[in-house]
Amino acid sequence: MDRFEGMSIVLAIAEAGSLSAAARQRKMPLATLSRKVSELEAHLRTKLFNRSSRALVPTEAGRSYIAAAKRILADVAETERAASGEYATPRGDLSVSAPVALGRLHLQPVLTEFLATFPEVDVQLSLQDHAVNLLEDHVDVALRIGPHAESSLIAVRVGEIRRVMCASPAYLKSRGMIRSPDDLSTHDCITLPPLQSPDTWRFKRDQTEYVVPVRSRLVVSNLEAAYDAACAGIGITVVFSYHVTDSIKSGQLIPLLQDFQPPPLPVSFVYSPNRFMPVKLRAFLDFAHPRLKARLGAPRGRAGRPVPPE
Repeated sequence: MDRFEGMSIVLAIAEAGSLSAAARQRKMPLATLSRKVSELEAHLRTKLFNRSSRALVPTEAGRSYIAAAKRILADVAETERAASGEYATPRGDLSVSAPVALGRLHLQPVLTEFLATFPEVDVQLSLQDHAVNLLEDHVDVALRIGPHAESSLIAVRVGEIRRVMCASPAYLKSRGMIRSPDDLSTHDCITLPPLQSPDTWRFKRDQTEYVVPVRSRLVVSNLEAAYDAACAGIGITVVFSYHVTDSIKSGQLIPLLQDFQPPPLPVSFVYSPNRFMPVKLRAFLDFAHPRLKARLGAPRGRAGRPVPPE
């Protein structure tokens, strides 16, 4: 039997969770796929999956085989890319993952320039607010917010972001300026969990912590909604700096209480270490790093902040 095909089929089944889903993915008749799995199990003299009417679960031997197959097939793919010249000239598919708002506002414009500069590279951009598994999801490089916790990945820092509390000049003109966290008790708030709770907002300055009851006139599920509501004058919100940089520079939004916000969070590209780094990935990192770093310039907050209307 074709062992590489067998490995590919087992990986497809493990990732899809069922024989039928794997058969559809590989465009193969279900009976053919099931027969090939049986042939592989007979060749290995062990059972790879426990089958039932409701579930398909890898056995202990199956889990070991799947892990080994992933490594072997990845090495084969790397060897083929090297032989085809992918490591000499930037070309081929590049899979990139990023948080939704950060990716849309700042990474996508950089990718537009990158695609124009490297016409033989095609990019698959996935925007989602949870951290993907680079190996399992076949992602070449991911843009992430927060401390780098995975020792198996290489991180390249491109900047930092921080939380920004802000409101529109019109809102502050009608309701009054914020001078301390306690002032929030008389204001309307726009809350984005998990940055803040709908009932209480937390702040810290030096070693003093503030827990302030607030009235959330609007609770939203994403940064865009919080930003739009603040611009519309509904109330005060807390978002990330990358989302409001231009609006603060233009005076559309006013930053508030920046001395009471937590320390900045790092923003990094992460990718898997590899003996052969494809030129397409190296070209992307070299191209995107300085451009994204320039785009993540901090908005005015502690100094030079715009003065709200009287």
